[in-house]
Amino acid sequence: MSYIFQESFPNTRLRRLRAADWRRRLVRETNLSPADLILPLFIVEGEQRCEAIPTLPGVARLSIDLAAAQARAAADLGIPAVALFPAVAAHLKDATGSEALNPDNLVARAVRAIKQAAPDLGVITDVALDPYTSHGHDGLIVDGTVANDATVDVLARQAVVLARAGSDIVAPSDMMDGRVAAVRRALEQAGYADTLILSYAVKYASAFYGPFRQAVGASGRLGAEGGPTHKRSYQMDPAQGREALREAALDVAEGADLLMVKPAGTSLDIIYRVSQASAVPVLGYQVSGEYAALMAAVQAGALERRTALMESLTVIKRAGASAIFTYGALDAARILTGDA
Repeated sequence: MSYIFQESFPNTRLRRLRAADWRRRLVRETNLSPADLILPLFIVEGEQRCEAIPTLPGVARLSIDLAAAQARAAADLGIPAVALFPAVAAHLKDATGSEALNPDNLVARAVRAIKQAAPDLGVITDVALDPYTSHGHDGLIVDGTVANDATVDVLARQAVVLARAGSDIVAPSDMMDGRVAAVRRALEQAGYADTLILSYAVKYASAFYGPFRQAVGASGRLGAEGGPTHKRSYQMDPAQGREALREAALDVAEGADLLMVKPAGTSLDIIYRVSQASAVPVLGYQVSGEYAALMAAVQAGALERRTALMESLTVIKRAGASAIFTYGALDAARILTGDA
C-alpha cells in the first residue's frame, strides 16, 4: 500500500485513534451485525425433541416444531436466514440416498414449518446426499468410487424437491464437478428461476468437520485415507490456493449466485482472494470443529466467550465474507443487539 503523505513519529501517533471506545467505534473498518449471520439448524424427527450434540457444546438436534421456534427467535434478532441439516433416521438411508428425493422428507417438512413460523426469514437447504446415504458419502458409489456424473443427476432432482418445498436458497455442498450448472438448469426447467444457488465452491477436505458429521449421522463407513472413496477424492486439498479461484470461477459461470468458503477460520486468505476475484458475494462457514474448539477453550477457562466469539466472526468478515454461517449466531446477535 502506498501513501500520498509520508508519515512519521511523533507527528503520527496511531494510538490516538485507539485511546477510547468511542474513537475505536468511530473509525472501525469492519462492523459486524446480525444481518451478517446465518444460523445452522440440525433437524430430527419427532415433537418437542431436543438432543444435545456432545461434540458441539450448546448445539442440539431439534424436532421441526422446536426448530421453527428457534428460527422465529433468529428472525426476531435480525438474523436473515437459517440453514437446515437433517439427521435422517437410519432405516431411511440407502446406498443411493433415495430419501433425498422424497417431497415429504424431513427437510421439506421443516422448510414448510419454518416458512409458516417466520415468513420473512430466508431458508437455505443443503444439496448433497451424505445425510441420506448408508455409506456417508456425498454421492453415489459406482465400481468402488464416488461417481461424479451419476451423482449430479440426483443432486439436480434434489434441488427441485427443496425449491418446491419453499427453500429460498439451495446450496450444493457435494463438490461434484458440474453440479451448479445442472442444478441451475433443473430449477429453470421446473419454474424456480428465482431460487438462489449458494455454491460450496471452496470446500476443503478438513479435519474440522467431525462434529457436524456426527450430528447428522454421516460418519458412516468412509473409505480409507487417500482411497478412491475417501472424501479427499472430491473435496479440496487444504494445501491448494489457486485451485480455489478456479472452482469459484467455474461455479459463477455455471450460475451460482453466492459462493461459500469452508472452513472459514482456517481459510481467511482464501475468503479474501475469492472475494477480490469475484463480483459474487462470498460467504464463510465457521464449521463445527472450529466452533467446538472455541467453546472447549471457553469451557476450560482459556478464553472469554463473548470476546472470543465476536473476534472470530469479525475477522471472517474482515477477510471479505458477506455473511457467516456460525453455530454461535444467536449468541452473537444477542451481543450485538444488547440482549446478552
